[in-house]
Amino acid sequence: MAENSACSSAGSCSRESCEGCPSKEGGAPQSFLEKLNEYSSVGKVIGVVSGKGGVGKSFVAASLAVELARKGYKVGILDADITGPSIPKMFGLHGTTGGNELGILPMEAENGIKIMSLNLLVEDDEAPVVWRGPIIAGTVKQFWSDVFWGELDYLLVDMPPGTGDVPLTVFQSLPVDGIVIVTSPQELVQMIVKKAINMAGMMDIPVLGMVENYSFLKCPDCGKEIPLFGESHIAEVSAGIGVPVLGRLPLDPEYASLADAGRFHELENPYLEGAVDTLLGL
Repeated sequence: MAENSACSSAGSCSRESCEGCPSKEGGAPQSFLEKLNEYSSVGKVIGVVSGKGGVGKSFVAASLAVELARKGYKVGILDADITGPSIPKMFGLHGTTGGNELGILPMEAENGIKIMSLNLLVEDDEAPVVWRGPIIAGTVKQFWSDVFWGELDYLLVDMPPGTGDVPLTVFQSLPVDGIVIVTSPQELVQMIVKKAINMAGMMDIPVLGMVENYSFLKCPDCGKEIPLFGESHIAEVSAGIGVPVLGRLPLDPEYASLADAGRFHELENPYLEGAVDTLLGL
């Protein structure tokens, strides 16, 4: 992948290892973009990524979708976390979806958000997905090319953590307009964020900003913000790498309760106003 990126930026290449690449000798860079379902129209594609697991990436992706839908936009969520899908449960969706001549049909949450996840295609949503990378990557592509999304203003792509097969597939195969990086208030966050940013840079994907989750617990009595996971380092990271902070989210038991009850569409999250404004400005 690094070699192909180098070819694209240089405009030509003479490396023997690049035989067959259209970029060689000044040819046009090869595109790996998959064709969107022919009966669908998607405005902006936003990836929600994290360098490590457990930072609340699905929570942020779902929250952004809910806030956009609340403003009247048509929104979808592509759950690309194939081996650990959680989006359907958060919105109270169960069972298997169907399809017709237009394609595979996503399920709709109560607020109209369209959702496609592997959990909506299997009989037992608790069965483990023991698949190798190429099969997982192929499934993600099908969620773009074979699913009848209809007309969407925004499609949020909830990706698994890290910089492996699925993020690479999404960045190459979907016309991603930008990514939001989800972090947590720990010192190692700078290294993790830089990995995600460097990967996005290699793939020419804009980094829209960072959202810090688990930033604090607000005392229900006095309103004091208690940094349960240590002092935040997001401001210094932002200054060091030139990526804006789009929001800092508290640790709130109500959020978990709504997700567990399948009522995430009822969530109101004012802490993501900056992130929503950024998406609306694309």
